[in-house]
Amino acid sequence: MAIPGHTGRVTRPAGDLAGLVLAAGAGTRLHPLTRERPKALCPVDGVPLVDRALDRLRPVVSGDAALAVNLHHGADRLDRHLPPAVHRSREEPEALGTAGAVGALRPWIDGRDLVVTNADVWLGEGLDLAAVAAGWDRERTRLVCVEDPARGDFGSLRYCGVALIPAATAGSFAAVPSGLYEVSWRREREAGRLDLVTTGAAFIDCGTPADYLRANLAASGGRSVVAADAVVADGARIDRSVVWPGAAVAAGEHLQDAIRTPLVTVLVRERPR
Repeated sequence: MAIPGHTGRVTRPAGDLAGLVLAAGAGTRLHPLTRERPKALCPVDGVPLVDRALDRLRPVVSGDAALAVNLHHGADRLDRHLPPAVHRSREEPEALGTAGAVGALRPWIDGRDLVVTNADVWLGEGLDLAAVAAGWDRERTRLVCVEDPARGDFGSLRYCGVALIPAATAGSFAAVPSGLYEVSWRREREAGRLDLVTTGAAFIDCGTPADYLRANLAASGGRSVVAADAVVADGARIDRSVVWPGAAVAAGEHLQDAIRTPLVTVLVRERPR
């Protein structure tokens, strides 16, 4: 099923949909970048991934008080970064996984339907989440996917990090380490109840340095992304690269297919597509 195009403003009853950004992961595959900041705070075209995720959900919730972020790795830094009205769900002493995160938020969700998104994905502007939510039956879990036969999660469809979960399903999860696919989506798919819709929006999972660099170049239209406070000396060359805030590129240096942070340089040998 394809997501319909945007045909006008979608109105929704206030307060009927809660939004959750999943941001507790350690970002092991994104190492060494995640030694310097939590994965959710890694910037794509100058905007931290968690801010992009919150913006993704805002069209379908009634203000920031209807948004939550789960915290574990880098919790204190994320806590300081988030807008005051956004609800924080600290997971201690261990991260609870995607289903456990929902279970821990059951009192806050308070019987509402839930929209969930991963903090570590980049989605282009083609996703109209209001249209996705407006066409949802609120009885089946709806997953937003892209066509990707090579890496499909459901046949040729690859989950792109946005899900709509009915209140009854969201209320069934326990606050124990567990994953949404393992405790819910696999069973629903086997029963023919999983509602899969497709989007033509560009999608990149920023799990590795190569994909993180690719997301930056996609978001910027192909230009290198250099933070405003980065120090770039005269004569330095920067091609297809990302330079973080506080980083420096020396005179005569040629930075190509790379990510430069204040502490490390990651060279991406797989040329970004």
